[in-house]
Amino acid sequence: MTDAIALTWSAWDDLTPVQAYDVLRLRVDVFVVEQRCAYPEIDGRDLEPGTQHLLATRGGRLVGYLRLLEDGATESSPARARIGRVCVAQSARNEGLASQLMRVAVAAAGEREQVLDAQAHLARWYARFGFTEASDVYSEDGIPHVTMLRPAAADAAASRASG
Repeated sequence: MTDAIALTWSAWDDLTPVQAYDVLRLRVDVFVVEQRCAYPEIDGRDLEPGTQHLLATRGGRLVGYLRLLEDGATESSPARARIGRVCVAQSARNEGLASQLMRVAVAAAGEREQVLDAQAHLARWYARFGFTEASDVYSEDGIPHVTMLRPAAADAAASRASG
């Protein structure tokens, strides 16, 4: 029997040095090494006010992660929650951990609009959590991506009522 997964939210400043190292190591292992994609993984957004980091640990080891950001309103979009850097260590894959992380993040983001930039081949997977494609496919660091939105709860209820 495998150890249970513990999920913990944390601001960056509240992570221990070892936890911060483990987060960066997992993200680099998945996004830079596995996907053979040299890009600026450390983008400054981890330190922004309001950013929350969801750590999944098993037996004291980090096995999954995502971050929840606050995107401020712009002329073309409302303030919204942004989910990103969803990743699971190879040792913990195919156990439903990524889905568990997403369910927790969607719930934590609440009733406001939510956005994420998905690798295009994962768009159907993200659709399971209420996200729909909101852009054409574009290249980000050589990998096809698509922006996906999950409407605010009031918008979603209005769409269901009018549909």
